[in-house]
Amino acid sequence: RGVQENALQLAPGTMVKADQARATAKAMKKGSGRKGTRIHTKVHFYRPKTLSLRRSPNVRTTVTPKLPKLDHHRIIKHPLTTESAMKKIEDNNTLVFLVDLKANKRQIKAAVASMYDIQAQKVNTLIRPDGQKKAYVRLTQDFDALDVANRIGII
Repeated sequence: RGVQENALQLAPGTMVKADQARATAKAMKKGSGRKGTRIHTKVHFYRPKTLSLRRSPNVRTTVTPKLPKLDHHRIIKHPLTTESAMKKIEDNNTLVFLVDLKANKRQIKAAVASMYDIQAQKVNTLIRPDGQKKAYVRLTQDFDALDVANRIGII
């Protein structure tokens, strides 16, 4: 009764607003009480997409920074010094190298250019029966394969 007496002393209409606010808060907390039915437009059920967060590990998996897998020294293993390779050097202005199996022609061309300071006209490759890759590097007219072979130390 004491509360009602105090309410009577307040301005008219204040108690009604407080009751409305309480009722609204109660309805918001509880919900409307009606749940609509979902309209299914497809025959099959697909699992709903949920939140997928990016991985953020607390521990580093790598200690050292990654190095390039194929550098110039790994691409070219060594030059071949067989008789047929020597004939290629003399007749066709071509050097013969054993190269890494995973290296492609562009990488071989770039590796030869950076290691021996020569320009390659084209590169032919083949995989030998023993599983190693052989590269025939044809030099441009500006370079002589005999001179380059002497400088490298093949001859």
